[in-house]
Amino acid sequence: MKYQLFLGCTIPARQSNYEQSARRVSESLGIELSDPEFGCCGFPVEPVDEVKALAMAAMNLKKASENDVPVVTLCSACGEMLLKAEKLLGDEEMAKKVNAVLSKTLETTYNREKPEVLHFARMLHQVYGLDKIREKVKRPLSLKVATHPGCHYVRPKDLFAGFDDPEYPRSLDELVEATGAESVDYVGKTDCCGGSLLAVDEKVSKAMTRKKLDRLKGKVDALVLICPFCGIMYDKYQRLLEEETQTKYGIPVLYYPQLLGLALGLDPDELGFDVNSVPVKELLEKVIK
Repeated sequence: MKYQLFLGCTIPARQSNYEQSARRVSESLGIELSDPEFGCCGFPVEPVDEVKALAMAAMNLKKASENDVPVVTLCSACGEMLLKAEKLLGDEEMAKKVNAVLSKTLETTYNREKPEVLHFARMLHQVYGLDKIREKVKRPLSLKVATHPGCHYVRPKDLFAGFDDPEYPRSLDELVEATGAESVDYVGKTDCCGGSLLAVDEKVSKAMTRKKLDRLKGKVDALVLICPFCGIMYDKYQRLLEEETQTKYGIPVLYYPQLLGLALGLDPDELGFDVNSVPVKELLEKVIK
């Protein structure tokens, strides 16, 4: 299995634990990841200038199409943006506008290149398969885990070809259960982390983050997610919220590859836990007895 890895902007800059664990888990599972020189997916620019955002996505799709290998993304927003660009650039008028930008700035055009684009979690669930993951597990996890699928993983539904339910997604829960851990259902599971509002209204953004942390406090061993900005809100901002509210949450926040890596028997030092903001010592002691 070979994939082109689309890292996006946030992961290399702020969430290297996600990249490190994904690479190490891929290696353990026999999945080969290559590293083309991709740029920003365009997602942050979309609310300001849709055409320029699509032009940025189009350049990445063009780059990806140079190799007959699917693209796998770690960031849910990046995956959504690339898929959205493939769809919207099928419209002749929109393609003309985007190509006007590309030809002027980069002296190139987009010719409706459509490489396959999958989120890393979807690839594991749909292509690699739950049964094969279970076969690879060397250290079954006796943990109670809450999952946070995030907003962009399978929404809008018309971009994801019927993969998972956009209102009640289960694929991340099933991936967690494949490690031996228990995926705990809870109210507000599909709520937004608040990250999308952070630059607009930090107070509201942090209130959204706190709402989920309040619900999970003392009930789970970890919160598992698959989006770098969700990781920032629940991991890094959890420490800030503890200071501001004088409330101790102590909920370790793991990226799914970190959880899977533990189940595969990998050394925690290989999975980027030193980057996690919320201490994971007690969790690791529970796993590695």
